[in-house]
Amino acid sequence: MKQIEKFNANKKMKKSSSDRIFLNICTVVLALLMLIVLIPLLNIVASSFSDPKAVSSGKVWLFPVDFSLKSYKNVLKYDSVWLGYRNTIFYTFVGTVMNVIVTLLCAFPLSQHSFAGRKFVNKLLFFTMIFSGGMIPGYLLVKQLKMLNSIWAVLLPGLMSAYNVIITRNYIETNIPRELEEAARVDGCSPAKYFTNFVLPLSKSIIAVITMYYAVGHWNSYFNAFLYLNDRDLYPLQLFLRDILVNSKFDSSIIDDPEMAQVVQAQADALKYSIIVIATLPLMCVYPLVQKHFVKGVMIGSVKG
Repeated sequence: MKQIEKFNANKKMKKSSSDRIFLNICTVVLALLMLIVLIPLLNIVASSFSDPKAVSSGKVWLFPVDFSLKSYKNVLKYDSVWLGYRNTIFYTFVGTVMNVIVTLLCAFPLSQHSFAGRKFVNKLLFFTMIFSGGMIPGYLLVKQLKMLNSIWAVLLPGLMSAYNVIITRNYIETNIPRELEEAARVDGCSPAKYFTNFVLPLSKSIIAVITMYYAVGHWNSYFNAFLYLNDRDLYPLQLFLRDILVNSKFDSSIIDDPEMAQVVQAQADALKYSIIVIATLPLMCVYPLVQKHFVKGVMIGSVKG
């Protein structure tokens, strides 16, 4: 008996030591990945708060050099930044509301086993995740619908994400018992009332997840606007940011003040970092508020395929 106890104790010790080694390796790998992501972010933030001359000379690494707010002041004087901010906030808010409503209305019937065309629609959704019509057919469709150079060209083409519908459907299936629907039906509750009174309150986690997905997508989106919009008054912030990053300069021709145009052109490098920070700041502020729902919703929504 003593030998058996010693054998089990040694086995536990070996297992615990191997677990510690594994956890240490995971910690080191995650720490390296964190540094790979964090160092460029710190460099961007430090450059945005540094003197433009220090930025252009490459003296900035992780901390600001000759702390200065000149870049932010110049960015905030650039009218297109405010215009892009206004448009992006509108596209993000309105588009996300439309996306979440359509996604929930599609996911709810697909989670009901009584829905006759459930399997066919699920296969159709999965097909669209692999194949698409392409850029040119999409452009021709938007053109035929007379949505070019309008806000609908930005909002409607990405109205629903098949992936978000699937994880929402999985969440409803796994997190809301079927007995609840049967009891509600016995009490005379209609499907619409069951959806609004029971499904929605119990689906707050997945609603927070898909809201975050859609909001981030709209905030970072520029390709649809790049294809379908010609009016600068409708451009989102990311299109102006793209022009700055790709062309490595601001369009000084749209600035009436010649002195301001020279300042903007001379400080282009520092301005790029400042506008990157300004463009990403809202999402960085919102994400911590939905982080707990984000993790919970993704894990539960991914139980079934």
